[in-house]
Amino acid sequence: MVFVEVPLTAAVREATGVTGPAERLYGGEESAAWRVGAHVVRIGAYGKDTAEAEWCHRVAVAARTGGCPEAVAPLPVPGRDDGATVVRVEGRAVSLWPYVDGVWADGDDPRSAPAAARMLARLHRALAGVRLPPRPKPGFLEIGLAGDVAYDDPRLHDPQLDTWLAGFSARARLRHPLHGDYYHGNLLVDRDDPARIVAVLDWDESLIAPPEVEVGGAALEFADEFCENPADARRFADTYLEAGGTAEALDEESLTQLMRHRLRREGAYFALAVARGVRHDEEDLEYHRRRMEAFARLRP
Repeated sequence: MVFVEVPLTAAVREATGVTGPAERLYGGEESAAWRVGAHVVRIGAYGKDTAEAEWCHRVAVAARTGGCPEAVAPLPVPGRDDGATVVRVEGRAVSLWPYVDGVWADGDDPRSAPAAARMLARLHRALAGVRLPPRPKPGFLEIGLAGDVAYDDPRLHDPQLDTWLAGFSARARLRHPLHGDYYHGNLLVDRDDPARIVAVLDWDESLIAPPEVEVGGAALEFADEFCENPADARRFADTYLEAGGTAEALDEESLTQLMRHRLRREGAYFALAVARGVRHDEEDLEYHRRRMEAFARLRP
C-alpha cells in the first residue's frame, strides 16, 4: 500500500492546539492521521469539502450520543465558539479526535466477524432515529444506488445490477445515516480481547441510505474480502439481524447484489485514483484484480 506524504506542519499544530511528539498512524492514501499525546489530528485529502466533512462528523456524534459509545466522535476546534469540528489549513480539512487505545481488528480471527456484525447492529440502532439534511455531496456508496450511473470500464457494465438497484432503492422502507466504510481497518479491538470492539473510526464516507446497503458491504468485507465462500457473508448478515439491526432480512440475491454494488464502486474509485496520478504497488494491483474477479463471479 502506497501512503501519501502528509506532514503535521506547524500551521496544523497551531490550528488544533496540539503540542509534543507526533506519531504517524497507519493508513492514508490521500490523507493522514497523527497521534499527539491524547489526541489524533486528521489531515484530510485535498479537495475534501469542509461542509462535507462537518456533515460526516455529525453522523459520528449522533451515533455516539444515540447509544453507541464506541463511535469515536470529533472534538470541537480549539478557539472556536460555533462548535465547528473542521478547520481549513493549507488547503486541507483538519480535525481533532480523541485517541483510543486498541489494535486493528484481525480479519483472520474467527471472532472478528460476529463481533463486527453485532457492533454494526448496535450502530444502526443508534442512528435509526437520526434526521439530517442531505449530504452536501453524494457518498461513496450512495453513487449508483438508483442504477443510473454509467461506468467507463466495460467490466463494470451490468444492466441487470442497474435494474435491481433501481428497484431496491424504490421499495426500500427505511433510510438513516450509516457509517459508510465499515470494515476491519476502521475498527479497533481490545488488546487483550479481540472479540471486544472498542472504537469505530473514520466517518468520511458516511451517508444516508437503506441500512441493507451497509450490511451488504460489510458482509463482503468480513467474508475474506473476496467472498470466496458466500456462506460467510450469509452468517455475517444473519448475526447482524439476530442482534437487532435495523435492516430487513436480506435474501440471497439482495445480499449478493449489494456486495457487488460495493465492489463496483471500488472499481470506479480505483480507476479515478489512477487518473489522478495515485501510485499503486503490486499488492494494491493484485487486490484490485481479485475484487474485480469477485464482482464478475458473484453475478446472480
